[in-house]
This record gives sequence, C-alpha cells and structure tokens, in this order.
Amino acid sequence: MHEFSISVILGVAALAGLYLAASLLLDRRPARRQTAAFGLGLAMMTFALTGPIDHYVQARSFALYIFQQMLLVFIVPPLLLIGMPDWMARPLLVGGWFERAWRILTRPLVAFLIFSSTFTLIHYPLLCDHVCHARLPYGDIRELLLLVGLLLWWPLLSPLPEYPRLSYPMQIMYLFLLMIPMTAVAAPITMAQTVLYMFYASGPHPFGITPQADQVLGGLIMWIGQGIYLMCVFTAIFFRWSRFEDREVPAINLRLQPGLRVIRRPAA
Repeated sequence: MHEFSISVILGVAALAGLYLAASLLLDRRPARRQTAAFGLGLAMMTFALTGPIDHYVQARSFALYIFQQMLLVFIVPPLLLIGMPDWMARPLLVGGWFERAWRILTRPLVAFLIFSSTFTLIHYPLLCDHVCHARLPYGDIRELLLLVGLLLWWPLLSPLPEYPRLSYPMQIMYLFLLMIPMTAVAAPITMAQTVLYMFYASGPHPFGITPQADQVLGGLIMWIGQGIYLMCVFTAIFFRWSRFEDREVPAINLRLQPGLRVIRRPAA
C-alpha cells in the first residue's frame, strides 16, 4: 500500500481553490480548454509528487526519480500556463514590484540560464547525495524544479500580452538550445561505468535491478525521453508557424481554388 502525502494533496487542493476563487472574485470563467489544462496539470502534479512514483523514488529507484523530474519540468508547467487566463494572471503580474522582478526572471536568456544551471547543479553527484535525497530538503528540491520549469516555459507560453511570447522561429531555437544542457547532464549519467550517486548504492533497490542498471535506465529516460518530447514540441510549433504564415499571405498570392471563377470587370 503506497502512502499519499497529505501536504502534497493539501497544496494541490489549495491551488485548485485559488483558481476557483479567482474566477468567482473576478466574475469571469476560464474557457473549457483552460480549465481542462489546469486541472490536468494539477492531476499530473499529484501523480508525480505522491503515491506510487514518490514511494519508489524514496525507495531508491533512480529511473523513477528522473521520470518524476521530467513530469515536474516538461509536463506540469506547460499545462498550468496553458490553463491560466490572462485576466486571472494580470492582477498579480502587472503593476508593482513583483512585475519588475518577474519581467527580469522571465526574460528568455535569464529563464534559460536559471533552469539550466539549477538542473545541472542538482545532478552533480556530491550535491545530489547531500541535498536532493536528504529527507528535510527533498520536498524543496521538487518545488524548485516546478518553479524553474515555469520560468523555462514562460517565454513560450506566457498567458499575458504584456509579457510577449517569443516568435515561432525563436521558440524553436530556444528549445533546440535546451537540448544542450539536458544532454550534457544525461550523457555522463548514462555512460558512467560506476554508480555516481551513493544514495542508490547504499541500500536495496526495487524491481530487482542493480544500481548500475537503474542509473543507465534513468539516464536514458532523461536523454532519449527529453529528445523525443522536445521534437514533438518542435513539430507542434512548426505547424502553428506554418498556419500563421498562411494567414499572412496576401490574397493575391493565394492559388485559385478548384471550381472558382475569376470575374473580370469590364474595362472602363
């Protein structure tokens, strides 16, 4: 029987309550697509942070530890941002000192560097052994990943026109460059000849696999998983870009559709 974290469930319930309260106070309703995305984001957050996945993470499954991180960085933040209406985010993020700070943090280069440096540091073996798996700061590390994940995705999915999104070509470049630090972390983990993290070598492992095999599996989840995921995002951005370009083509340049006639006006 897997234990569920009461603090995680209460935290997710609080976020859902704030979302509903903001809608009632502002007397507006999010679109169904936004509500569904936000609800799915909260569900995925719960799935990642408590229950079977978190149980096996704390039971020394490195592969599920990496899978948990991928959910917290690549799945939950985009869903929460897609589900956030502009009118709900504007009272908090437009005006006042918080806007100035958030504008700096969500600049594409700043957000990219914050995420990349944080993600790299928490996988440095000496730091990871003493911080990431220690019981006291363990939850803080997961919350930090969610925060830097939100920063990472903000330039792509900002819900506010006051914080413009990157252009489609720059979005593709941004995600392409993201593969560099992700690969720089994943490749050494996957190809290491010894177990890098003492936490996983100091006790029994679930699923009956060795610490070395578990580490290779975790590295592959990070390396191949993030590559496939980002390629899917590339494709989605490219198709949105192509549709946008089609709408921008002047009507005189559009091909005549079959079955339509060109009506010529008589000369004056």
